[in-house]
Amino acid sequence: MPTASALRSSQWFAGREELAFQNRSSLRSMGLNPDDFAGKPVIGIANSWSDLNNCNANLRELAEGVKRGVLMEGGLPLEFHSISLGEEFMKPSAMLYRNLMAMDIEETLRANPIDGVVLLCNCDKTTPAQLMAAASADLPAIQLNGGPRAIGYWRGNPIGSGTDLWKYSDERRAGRLSLDEWLEIEASYGCGVGACNTMGTASTMTSLSEALGMMLPGTASIPATDSRRMQVATATGRRIVQLVREDLRPSRILTPQAFENAIRTLLALGGSTNAIVHLIAMAGRRGITIPLSRFDELSQTTPFLVNMAPSGRHLMDAFDSAGGVSAVMAEIRDLLDLNTMTITGRTLGDNISRSRSFNRDVIVSREKPVRDGGALAVLKGNLSPSGAVIKTAAASPKLMTHTGHAIVFRDYEEMLDRIDSPDLPVTADSVLVLQNAGPKGVPGFPEWGSIPVPKKLLQDGVTDLVRISDSRMSGTSYGTVVLHVTPEAAAGGTLALVQDGDLIELNVAERRLQLLVDDAELARRRAAWQPPTSKHLRGYPKLYIDHVLQADEGCDFDFLRPESAEALEFVQPIVGRS
Repeated sequence: MPTASALRSSQWFAGREELAFQNRSSLRSMGLNPDDFAGKPVIGIANSWSDLNNCNANLRELAEGVKRGVLMEGGLPLEFHSISLGEEFMKPSAMLYRNLMAMDIEETLRANPIDGVVLLCNCDKTTPAQLMAAASADLPAIQLNGGPRAIGYWRGNPIGSGTDLWKYSDERRAGRLSLDEWLEIEASYGCGVGACNTMGTASTMTSLSEALGMMLPGTASIPATDSRRMQVATATGRRIVQLVREDLRPSRILTPQAFENAIRTLLALGGSTNAIVHLIAMAGRRGITIPLSRFDELSQTTPFLVNMAPSGRHLMDAFDSAGGVSAVMAEIRDLLDLNTMTITGRTLGDNISRSRSFNRDVIVSREKPVRDGGALAVLKGNLSPSGAVIKTAAASPKLMTHTGHAIVFRDYEEMLDRIDSPDLPVTADSVLVLQNAGPKGVPGFPEWGSIPVPKKLLQDGVTDLVRISDSRMSGTSYGTVVLHVTPEAAAGGTLALVQDGDLIELNVAERRLQLLVDDAELARRRAAWQPPTSKHLRGYPKLYIDHVLQADEGCDFDFLRPESAEALEFVQPIVGRS
């Protein structure tokens, strides 16, 4: 247990006389007497609240609950705000700024008198960004999410965030939904604060934070408006002070075994494919390499157990009442390392020892999985030498083995211009290919991979066809969509060489994605290929293009991943005059 003089913040408040004078005076100016903070752990509250992020709208009041808990446990809470990554407003993608948010929080922790931190998250990229920062800073840390939003209803039918947007959007494009009906759904869709109420990326990532041991057990799925969420905020505030006193840091929690547990949980959840990229990035911050193939290996032995949209029927309120993440992990306990440490100070096995499913239609049994064969697959072949991902849990079984002629869109704008054209030469057997939509190509790796089903096919009753890109898709999306093709087109991957009419073979059972063009022709095309020219010649987007890693390496910046044991050490600032 650190003594008061051993606290990191003591360098600021009890160090060299003139510096301590200045720093204590700064707190006095905010109405704090030395007796209010002398010798107490300073707890940073990293709040990703913003009026530009509807998913995180309740984090301001949760911060007050955290502060209450910190004070009750004898700490000093100091709240700070970071960049906030909201999926609705940020264009081209919040993913472009995930690494920036991680840097923002890491450097705030480095530069200030903070002994431990509470990370307030909710929307998709805020959760992994904060955990990446915590992994690098390695100060005692705990995460708290804002919870999923309430469920709206349209004409008696529940509305699932994202998933039903894509469904009703297709109905509207096909001419089967009037403008009045569309606006009625819009009113039902915006049903309150909180993250998506499906098992999209937001709920997937907060579930995985709990699975990793960085969030209090049983808390990830509590609805945003449930009074238990404020109770958990206070408990989280109390626990972070205890974590500082116990000197329990992320490096003891974010271990290779913990990441394997998280992958197993992702697969049992049938969660978002975006989690693959985020888990690889988070592990990389601790010097842990997770090859893409490991996700596929674990998928083949992990049952898919959660009947939730977009891959199933239920929404987050049902998942929470059925037992949440702890119940899912208890169902696959024999596949997990139960000895991993968590922020409770107890092992994962201890945390889930009494957990079980309370609704077998939501969290099903091992004997009757939602679907056989795993929730996702990693594909390789000449079209994806470093790998591509397909969410088998949300794909059409009949298309899992398919060969078809390519219709190629060179970029997102061209796709939008052509996709609903009556002249598009598309059939249900076509393979839609989107190029230059990856990490470097946009830049930012947006969720453009779920290419809309062309209007002419929708009108004929076709609801799915094979789609391939170097992009991502929303965790709330569904369909036979091959994503994260690596290397991406803008980096010179084979995807850049695909032309209209080329035959493409998808064979999920054999994990194969093959462009059926002979090597000599591909060599000719490669010799003639020119990389796209970016409009971004300065600023953060230029930094991103120059330093982002590919999808199979987590899309972190190359300079943020430690290359040695020494690089894992968090460099402390020199506490001198500013």
